[in-house]
Amino acid sequence: MSTGPAKRVVVFDYGFGNIRSAERALARVGAHVEVTHDYDTAMNADGLLVPGVGAFSACMTGLKEARGDWVVGRRLAGGRPVMGICVGMQILFSRGIEHGVEAEGLDEWPGTVGPLKADVVPHMGWNTVEAPEDSRLFAGLDTDTRYYFVHSYAVRDWELETGNRNIRAPKVTWAVHGERFVAAVENGPLWATQFHPEKSGDAGAQLLTNWINTL
Repeated sequence: MSTGPAKRVVVFDYGFGNIRSAERALARVGAHVEVTHDYDTAMNADGLLVPGVGAFSACMTGLKEARGDWVVGRRLAGGRPVMGICVGMQILFSRGIEHGVEAEGLDEWPGTVGPLKADVVPHMGWNTVEAPEDSRLFAGLDTDTRYYFVHSYAVRDWELETGNRNIRAPKVTWAVHGERFVAAVENGPLWATQFHPEKSGDAGAQLLTNWINTL
């Protein structure tokens, strides 16, 4: 559980994602949770969680209609924490390609979301990840811990280069299903997971606690 006063977290409701599951999971670990797309409320929360389920292009359309692109951009410009889950992580990259259709993402990180190359797609079920040793997101979690994934698309290459020694390099976590793909990222105030912590039981609760404790 998080310590100190309850942190105010907004689950951004733009019509896509496991809104209520995320709300319950965050409340379970002690956050004060509000589900809304109200601009001011989302801007002023201690943390903003952006869920996402479905097609990349549809999620981007819904996010823009709710001004979520502005909310994410403004919060990050001010160093205010944002966390993306599943397609809510994917749309943080430059673009997504599904069924030959290309859509622009939020471009917080360079990279392309494309189809997973595996014998069985979608990647649905429990899987382990390869997290950096100094990860704050996965603190207290064993290397053999499993998390719940449901996706057919992923980012297979991490393209962001940080040659400036004064800029802390992002921490990138990987998983394997047919091929290696990005499973999570920690980049200053912007964190994200391809898997669903809200569906990952006690492990997911620990991960969300780790995020809340940084707010």
